[in-house]
Amino acid sequence: MADVAAVPGGVATDHGPHHETNTGMSNEKVAMWAFLGSECLLFGALISTYLLYRGKSISGPTPHQIYDIPYTSVSSFVLLMSSLTMVLALAAIQRGDSRRLRVWLLATALLGATFISGQVYEFTSFIREGLTIKTNLFGSSFFVLTGFHGVHVTLGIVMLLSLWNLSLRGKLPQEKAEVVEIAGLYWHFVDVVWIVIFTVVYLIPTK
Repeated sequence: MADVAAVPGGVATDHGPHHETNTGMSNEKVAMWAFLGSECLLFGALISTYLLYRGKSISGPTPHQIYDIPYTSVSSFVLLMSSLTMVLALAAIQRGDSRRLRVWLLATALLGATFISGQVYEFTSFIREGLTIKTNLFGSSFFVLTGFHGVHVTLGIVMLLSLWNLSLRGKLPQEKAEVVEIAGLYWHFVDVVWIVIFTVVYLIPTK
């Protein structure tokens, strides 16, 4: 049966043929939560590895020699703002505003692309200063952790642009709001993970 939910303004909206589980959520949403749970374990392992190795390099450069905290803080702020635009995109489709949905989806994707561009610039700067994935244990764990997160953000950008294209072609009506909601769950996840990575990698001093 169709899943009927209320949206702002008291208008009931049919969200399409999503089959619900015993949790009251659709199979698609449960699958996304299960996927994100597995990703938490993976990122937890990568962060633990970074913490284990970052202070054990016998050759430089070391974290305090290359990090540019103000630059990375601005880049992090840009990514966090994309969570706000993602919320606005979901709100737009829930009230049937396709034009604003496309605006906010594109804005979210552009903010994500700005973050990735900043990360690429940072990686390039580190390489020029002598830090590569092969330089020392710190370099290996740093590039694997932050690079893996960057891949997740890039996949999210592709997802958002796909939704934007579907909306542009009239294939993302109000009834499919849950599709945007599920994409939003993924996007918020990569944002939250970055908060943890930024705190652990850049803000916690090396012993």
